[in-house]
This record gives sequence, C-alpha cells and structure tokens, in this order.
Amino acid sequence: MTKADIVNEIAKNTGVDKASVLATVESFMDVVRVSLSNKENVYLRGFGSFIVKKRAKKTARNISKNTTIIIPAHSIPSFKPAKTFVAQVKK
Repeated sequence: MTKADIVNEIAKNTGVDKASVLATVESFMDVVRVSLSNKENVYLRGFGSFIVKKRAKKTARNISKNTTIIIPAHSIPSFKPAKTFVAQVKK
C-alpha cells in the first residue's frame, strides 16, 4: 500500500477531501521525522512506537578489497509494533 492508497482509503472512509487528508498524512510524517531527528520517540497506543536505536561502533570487512573498515556509532529510526497490532496481524 502506497501513501496515495492510504490517502484514498482515509478519504473514502471519512468523507474528507483528498487534499486535506494528504496534508494531514504529510504533516504526521513530518512530525514523526522531526521528533526522531531530535532523539524523541513517538508512542501511538494500540499501534506502535517509532523509536531511535543506537548502534555501537564496530569493525567490518570489505571482502572485495580485503580491508578492514570502522563503522562509527550511529542512530537509526525503527518501528516497534504494539502487542495488539502484532496479535491482529498474526490472525
């Protein structure tokens, strides 16, 4: 399902015009993106959490050049679904 599909589905279910729904969806994504950029997690009860995971510094190998490289510590965004969400998908 794409963003356009989500907008169409919400507009159909709520009766709100697509332009307003698109603006709302875009605004939601911007708020989540900015919050994660500021190292703030986003919790949506019954749906899940958008969290920032910290990855430690590690040593990796470039197999084609047979060299060792250092990957610095960094943060990545992640999504952890709620238990009710996981249970519904498992059915």
